[in-house]
Amino acid sequence: MPSDKKLLGAFGEDEACRYLRRHGYKIIGRNFSCRFGEIDIIAQNRRYIVFAEVKLRRSGEFARAMEYVTEDKQRRVIMAAELWLSRNPASRQPRFDVLEVYAPQGAMTKKPEIHHIEDAYQI
Repeated sequence: MPSDKKLLGAFGEDEACRYLRRHGYKIIGRNFSCRFGEIDIIAQNRRYIVFAEVKLRRSGEFARAMEYVTEDKQRRVIMAAELWLSRNPASRQPRFDVLEVYAPQGAMTKKPEIHHIEDAYQI
């Protein structure tokens, strides 16, 4: 049985996918995992292939969710994206985004607040 943390993480990723679809992105992958790390969402629009990290928090009072995407995490996502691209050649420019999902009532939150930080970090 999945833990509460895993269920909450899946809720955040589901909400982030809904947000991206509403903003013209096509979801082409989720939870890509390799020896280097994991990519939460892989999406594309007309110009970019986006490797997105989703961070869910109940609030941003202590720190913005983006602040939990450390340099080490960024390096792991970049290496995983390079591996993914070697297996799935793409003509679009890669971009690394972060989606902050704020859900005060956890998975019971009706309308989580989502902040999409485009090009949050680079290779």
